Amino acid sequence: MARKFGTLRAAMSPESQLRAKAATEQMLQEMPLQELRQARGLSQKVLAEVLHVQQPSIAKMEKRTDMYISTLRSHIEAMGGKLEVVARFPDGAVKITNFSDLAA
Repeated sequence: MARKFGTLRAAMSPESQLRAKAATEQMLQEMPLQELRQARGLSQKVLAEVLHVQQPSIAKMEKRTDMYISTLRSHIEAMGGKLEVVARFPDGAVKITNFSDLAA
């Protein structure tokens, strides 16, 4: 018989619960475009309509490993988000502002 997740979680040690929560938060902070679209509750068809492209273009874009920042920005904005480019270094992070002109 299947058990509810809440029951299983309650049986975990407090340390295990904290590790599971941290892992979940990390997964929610990092995901491919396809998962992000799905998490936002959007289909490829709906996103294609917003971007005025065909649905196969969305499927192709989600599989890309390299694309223009303007293309990625459009994709993110069509999902209701805002793209920021941040460079992370051992001594801190810097938001790159050169791309703000692309939004205009």
